[in-house]
Amino acid sequence: MLGTGVAAINDVVTSAEMDVRLGLAPGTVERRTGVVSRYVETRKSAAELGAEAARRALEAAGLGIEDIDCLVGASGTPDQAMPCNAALMRRALGHDHHAIPAFDVNASCLSFLVALDTLSYLIDAGRYRRVLIVSADIASCGLDWSHLEESGIFGDGAAAVVLGHAEDTGSAVVASAFATFSDGAHLCEIKGGGSRYHPSRLTEAFAPLTMFRMDGAAVFRLVGGELPAFTHDLVRAGGVSLERIRVVVPHQASAHALQFTRRRLRLRADQMVDIYADHGNQVSASLPSALHAAIATGRLRRGDHALLVGSGAGVSLGGAVLCY
Repeated sequence: MLGTGVAAINDVVTSAEMDVRLGLAPGTVERRTGVVSRYVETRKSAAELGAEAARRALEAAGLGIEDIDCLVGASGTPDQAMPCNAALMRRALGHDHHAIPAFDVNASCLSFLVALDTLSYLIDAGRYRRVLIVSADIASCGLDWSHLEESGIFGDGAAAVVLGHAEDTGSAVVASAFATFSDGAHLCEIKGGGSRYHPSRLTEAFAPLTMFRMDGAAVFRLVGGELPAFTHDLVRAGGVSLERIRVVVPHQASAHALQFTRRRLRLRADQMVDIYADHGNQVSASLPSALHAAIATGRLRRGDHALLVGSGAGVSLGGAVLCY
């Protein structure tokens, strides 16, 4: 990882403000969601937000877009059905004469991890030298705010990472693993936006199908039952112990999920990277935003081992052990 960056969003919605909007007693939203405040983007598209994060990651790496030979959009909420968000971000970044591959990886909240895993092989094989992965999600426009458990945990965001060949640094993806448990295929979904529920094929109202729906309790039971063994197997495959892991960077799914992860994996307080209270669940941007925070604050340094782990719609689990 040559550089990381996140986009700045000016609009902040606090849980106290949501209490007032929803006519709830003071403290209700924060108590039920664990979120103090979240960022909400109302002006820019996800591609524009992603381009901003990309510029900051490139600056941190000391590079320009002309130094990149592949751009990957790794998001769960694209701006439109086509073209891919990577193409839209490439346009927003300028330098149109520099033609490079631009494509999307969509694995909902695990999009960044899947892109990191996939592109690391292509870099190692010599197919690409420097890759820019950008996760940008604007979840706020697809939420039904009358369902607090579904809407109150989310925030908007964008984060980017520049990957390059390790050369002599020793940096590497040491181990990675993914699993999809199809019993949970319909536990987290937005039905509209594709051909299955296209307006031309429906007799029912389309607008409700564009809203995010989740059975949070069922997702937690499924993920909670699988996560401990999945994580321990992943760490073992990486040839390290959890005690040697400098930081654990989880997808910031919910306060409950983060507490469960720390408790079941028996993590030290200084190992867990938790930005949830001030950001909420930023979908695919969640994990790379937390990773950026760990690097920017010096909690993760060259030579340290990190565990990235999370869950996403599907229901899927994913993780990677890194030597940063």
